[in-house]
Amino acid sequence: MTSSLTPPRLQLTGITKRYPGVVANNNVHLAVAPGEVHAVLGENGAGKSTLMKIIYGSVKPDEGSVMFNGQPVHIRNPQEARALGISMVFQHFSLFDTLTVAENVWLGLDKSKTLNDVTASIDVIASAYGLDIDPKRPVHTLSVGEMQRVEIIRALLTSPQLLILDEPTSVLTPHAVEKLFVVLKKLASEGCSILYISHKLHEIRELCTACTVLRGGRVTGVCKPQNESNASLSRLMIGAEPPALRSRALNAGAAVLEVSGLTLPSDEPFGTGLADIALTVRTGEVVGIAGVSGNGQAELLHALSGEDTHAPAGSIRVAGQDASRLPPGRRRALGLHFVPEERLGRGAVPTLSLAHNLLLSRRDAVGAGGWLRLAALKAQAENIIRRYNVKANGPDAAAKSLSGGNLQKFIVGREIEARPTLLILSQPTWGVDVGAAAQIRGEILALRDAGCAVLVVSEELDELFDICDRLHVIAKGRLSPSIDRADATVERIGEWMSGLWEAAPRHNNQEVAHAAA
Repeated sequence: MTSSLTPPRLQLTGITKRYPGVVANNNVHLAVAPGEVHAVLGENGAGKSTLMKIIYGSVKPDEGSVMFNGQPVHIRNPQEARALGISMVFQHFSLFDTLTVAENVWLGLDKSKTLNDVTASIDVIASAYGLDIDPKRPVHTLSVGEMQRVEIIRALLTSPQLLILDEPTSVLTPHAVEKLFVVLKKLASEGCSILYISHKLHEIRELCTACTVLRGGRVTGVCKPQNESNASLSRLMIGAEPPALRSRALNAGAAVLEVSGLTLPSDEPFGTGLADIALTVRTGEVVGIAGVSGNGQAELLHALSGEDTHAPAGSIRVAGQDASRLPPGRRRALGLHFVPEERLGRGAVPTLSLAHNLLLSRRDAVGAGGWLRLAALKAQAENIIRRYNVKANGPDAAAKSLSGGNLQKFIVGREIEARPTLLILSQPTWGVDVGAAAQIRGEILALRDAGCAVLVVSEELDELFDICDRLHVIAKGRLSPSIDRADATVERIGEWMSGLWEAAPRHNNQEVAHAAA
């Protein structure tokens, strides 16, 4: 317990930040006590990330004051923030692809430690906190989930007084989340204050002792999460409860995606090769793939999307045609559309407008002679912005100007509106608020009901249980047999994540085909 005379670890007063066309933060007040785990809750675009960047010194406020440990401070850059004892784990990572894990972590620390010292410290932290990573691996060989582990380890190595976490569990397994919570609670008991941004309401209720709610850049409420329900937190955040997903009996039809005998070594020295992958996705069904990040998901998605064209001939068939060696454009012509887990760089070109980003998957906007139909592109972008409630400054807004959740809504909307016959999504609701996540999941189910075949790769078990008709688990480059959603449990899927499915009752593709016939 802290004394009533102890000043807040962090106190924000009247923080305002304006951008062209939007006020990201409007007269925000926030106080965090020593040892407090304080949630900042709000829908996508509510101003949470901007506020955290102001605290961390990467964004300067237009108005307002910041006090740290009772003293007024003007944090001009992240280096000054870290010198004060403030560390932050961003939702979008700040890592150099060509450097190793240890080199990336070392760059963010003072140079009193050698690279060998940092490498040893990473091993200790990773083992203690369940964030296992090889410090000698180059970052470009890591999955998104593994990159997030690097960011968390880097922050913990600074022994912070205030730790800011922006969606830290978005690609962690339930077991890893439990281990992380043990660490965070221990840090808080030792006096470290934690600012925690998450759209997972059950996490906020379990972990956080206070909560500030933002809507439209303003503080709309302060509460104690343990006294709230998920429904009441949703109402505080978005003004309503998210709509319930519609259940529907499985009505699978013809196979659209057929994978058999897909064995593919990884191009990366630390990657995970694929071993005899067999998978079928049919019209009118959603098939999910669960698994701990780094177990072959990236390699499988590259093979399916056409980014990797080295699959054995005949091992991947789309709409009855051998697509094993086809590039992405040829697969798109067969009706395959793809939502990658990396929004900026793979899912969208950061500097291009939303309208021009439609060109990544919409060829109907290119006219005779290669001229772009700009009016059509803008109209399509406006429709996606409106239908998917994307908070953006119009179709001319650059992709990089959107918050992570709003960019995700736009990318998912872009692919769904293209009317695919096969849609493959990786982490479809990563970093998306509860209302937007419910909308995206509802759109996926509507697409399924319209006859599309859908494959979802996600580390969110709740998401897979909500929307999938059948589930697989990927572990060490091998794919489990499929299991009907009705037969799947968190415990069973958790066991399968370790590769322990050999003794499980099999629900193979032939049996599913029989049932669907």
